[in-house]
Amino acid sequence: MTHNTVEKTSVTLLGLGAMGSALARTWLAAGHPLTVWNRTPARAAALAAEGASVADSAAEAVAANTLVIVCLLDDASVGEALAGTDLAGRDVVNLTTSTPAQARVRAAWARDRGARYLDGGIMAVPPMIGAPGAGGYVFYSGSRELLERHQDTLGVPAGTTYVGEDAGFAALYDVALLSAMYGMFAGTAHAFALIRKEGIDPATLAPLLADWLVAMAPAVHQTADQLRTGDYTRGVVSRLAMQVAGTPTFLRTAEEQGVSAELLNPYFELMRRRLAEGGGDESLTGLIELLAH
Repeated sequence: MTHNTVEKTSVTLLGLGAMGSALARTWLAAGHPLTVWNRTPARAAALAAEGASVADSAAEAVAANTLVIVCLLDDASVGEALAGTDLAGRDVVNLTTSTPAQARVRAAWARDRGARYLDGGIMAVPPMIGAPGAGGYVFYSGSRELLERHQDTLGVPAGTTYVGEDAGFAALYDVALLSAMYGMFAGTAHAFALIRKEGIDPATLAPLLADWLVAMAPAVHQTADQLRTGDYTRGVVSRLAMQVAGTPTFLRTAEEQGVSAELLNPYFELMRRRLAEGGGDESLTGLIELLAH
């Protein structure tokens, strides 16, 4: 008789908010023994009914397994939850949203306590966790060896993307992508505001807007190429000078439609500043120099 059962890695999970609960359910569904802890114990009740072991304290949860996943509110919460726990010999994977600097400090903090450390930035919302084809994934940075050791387990909730030995890189990539997302949301908010008082169904604008954003998205590759080469005029099809000349139309349209231009004005101001510095033949890439300095 052949025994095909493969023993699944046991997991400890600290934090049972919306994301933590979604992560927990994917590991339980995949057959991983799971120990959970949450500051508010009531949140663990449903997971206990689904097979999770509920620890009375973070220290008890950490002691239960080598692999410890942390998904709390912020970096301060991580420090509070892990204070007084014995991390020696533990593999700590921190999926809590933090800044790059906080992640680097937390990595050193964990190593000083005898733990191996991996930082993660979740590029997904809870419904995307454990949903094949949803597109969710997690940036990981820090110990490559640790990621490779737990690849099968960490890959259960979402895909894994390793971005470097620097523990702060996962947070940096995470915030960079989310910052671009908020910029996109700001633009879409302004677009919908422009038609708000007209007899235009927002549902008719939505597909046009989505398609336009998709069509414009490849421009990020040109931006990256120009940053690498330092030549901001390379491949330009829409000069900064021409774009600045067109901004009054956008501002006048907003005024006519009774819409605040507060989402557009900061970017237009950067455009005017770069033009004044002599960047008229450049693309919009030159604005990055203003932001970075």
